[in-house]
Amino acid sequence: MAVASPFPPVDIPEIDTWTFLFEGKREFTDNQVIFLDAKTFRQYSFHELKQTAIAFGHALRTQWNWKKNDCIGVYSPNCVDTPAVIFGAIWAGAIVSPANPAYSASELAFQLKDSGAKALITQGSCLEVAFEAAKIVNIPRNRILVIGDEKTAPVQHFSQFVLTANDSPPLSRVPSTPSEVVFLVYSSGTTGLPKGVMLSHRNIIVNLLQTDPIQTDLSHDGGVDGKGDAVIAVLPFYHLYGLQYEVLYMVHLGVKAVILAAFQPDAFCQAVQDHKCTFGYLVPPILLFLGKSPLVDKYDLSSLKTAYSAAAPLTSDLVEGVWNRLQLRTKQAYGLSETSPAITTMETKDWRRKMGSVGPVLPNQIVKVMSDDEKLLPAFSDGEIWVQGPNVFPGYLNNPTATANCMTSDGFFKTGDIGHFDNDGFLYITDRKKELIKYKGFQVAPAELEGLLIGHEKIADACVLGVYEKSQATELPRAYLVKAESAKSIDDTILAKEIQEWLGAKVAPHKRLRGGIYFVDAIPKSAAGKILRRILRDQVKATEGRIEGPKSKL
Repeated sequence: MAVASPFPPVDIPEIDTWTFLFEGKREFTDNQVIFLDAKTFRQYSFHELKQTAIAFGHALRTQWNWKKNDCIGVYSPNCVDTPAVIFGAIWAGAIVSPANPAYSASELAFQLKDSGAKALITQGSCLEVAFEAAKIVNIPRNRILVIGDEKTAPVQHFSQFVLTANDSPPLSRVPSTPSEVVFLVYSSGTTGLPKGVMLSHRNIIVNLLQTDPIQTDLSHDGGVDGKGDAVIAVLPFYHLYGLQYEVLYMVHLGVKAVILAAFQPDAFCQAVQDHKCTFGYLVPPILLFLGKSPLVDKYDLSSLKTAYSAAAPLTSDLVEGVWNRLQLRTKQAYGLSETSPAITTMETKDWRRKMGSVGPVLPNQIVKVMSDDEKLLPAFSDGEIWVQGPNVFPGYLNNPTATANCMTSDGFFKTGDIGHFDNDGFLYITDRKKELIKYKGFQVAPAELEGLLIGHEKIADACVLGVYEKSQATELPRAYLVKAESAKSIDDTILAKEIQEWLGAKVAPHKRLRGGIYFVDAIPKSAAGKILRRILRDQVKATEGRIEGPKSKL
C-alpha cells in the first residue's frame, strides 16, 4: 500500500537554515524568550540568541580560521548555551555534529574522527572524557570550549570566546546552499559502528515546514496566560528528535523551551510546575513515569496539556492511563534520523480516535508498506516501511555501501521498521526489521556489544538481544554468552558480575547489559555464520529459570 499525505504540499524555499530561522518573516518580537534554563532562569531572547550566535560564528572565523564546511563537535548535556553554539556555527558555514555526553572516550573519539571535527564544545562535567578523546584524534586543547555556568575550567569559556568578536572588523555571514550538509548526527547500525547521518539545510527546513500543518498546540501567544506556550525541553539535543523540535522548531515558532540537562523525576516535575509548561516532546519511559509514579502527585502539573511521544512505540493503555491521571493528551509520531526526523504525526483532533497510531503521512512524502519480496502490501498487512520525500537524507558519511543498501533507485528509503496502514491512511508501527535495541529512546547496536564481549578472554561467543521490560516501558540489552574453555568452572554469578563491570567501563550507560547475562552452551548460527536471533529467542524461553547475572543499576 502506497500512501501520500492528506495535507497539501508545502512550498520549499531554496534557502539555508540561518536564513529560514533568522532572516525571514515572523509573528513574534525580538524580545520573545526562546530558551530558558529551568534551574537558573538564565535565558536567551530571540535577539540575544541571534547576536550571540553571530558573535560566536565571527570568533570561529577570526580566532580559529574556520572554513566553510569545517565540522564542530558538541559533547554536552542539554545547556541553554547550546543553541547559540549551533546557530553560530551555522552562521560561519560549519557542519555541526552533536555527540552523546554519556559516550566513553573511545566512542567520542570515533565520532570526532569519522566526522572530521576540528573543535569540540563541551561542559565541565564532560571535560575529562573530552580531553582524552581530543588527544586521540589530535584536537588541541585550545580548540576546546566549555559552555554552561561553570567558568573555572582549564580551557576557555564560550562567553569569553564570543567577546573576541569585538576585537576585529565585522564579517559577513558564510551562506550555504540548500543541498549542503548542516548536521551530522550519528545513528547506530547493525554493523556495530555508528553511522554518520548527513542532513542538508533543505532536509531540516522541509521537515520543520512539514510539521506546521498539524502543529496546533504551540504558539508564541498561547499558554496559560496568553504570553506564550512553554515546552519542557528534556530530550537530549544530540538526538535529532530533541535537536529539531526543542531547538530549531522553537526558533521557528517563537516558543519558549524550558531546558533541563537531562530527565530527573523531581527536576522535571518542578520545572513543569515553576514554568507552567504546556507541552512536552517526550519518550515512553517519561510517560510511564507520569502515568504511574506517586511522585507526580506532589506537584501541580495541570498546565501540561499535550505531549508528543516518539523514538519508540507507545501502548494505548499507557496513553489512556496518562490521560486519566493528568488530562494530558499524548500524540504519537514516527520518524528516523535519516528522515530529518518526522514521517508521520498524529493531529490533536485524532489523538484518541486513532489511539495506537503514529498518525498520517506528513506533506510532500509518499510512504509504502512492502513485503519481503518488495511487493506492495494492502491495508492492515504488516511489511517494511519505505518513505520518499525531500526530508530523506542524502546518505551516510564515508559509507556508500550502507547508503546503497537502504535506498532504492527511485529514491525510497528503506526504514527497516515494520508496520501497516489502516483504511484511513493512519500508520501503525508493529515491529522492527532492524536488530537495533531501543533503550529509553537510545539506540543500542547488538553487534557493537557482541564485538566487545567476544574480546574478553573468558567469553567464547556472544549474542545480545533486546528484552522488553513492561515496568519500564522499554527494551533492555541482554547478553547470552558462551564461556571460554578456561572459564567453564567459574560460577555463573561471579563471572556475570565481572563481565558487567568490565563492559560497563567501556560503553555509555545506555549500552550496559541492564537485561542481565545468561550463559548458554552455544549461539545458533546459519551456515554463513550469521547469528540466528529468532531461534535463540525461542531456545532461551526454556532457560528463564537459569541463573541470571546481576543487572546494571538504572
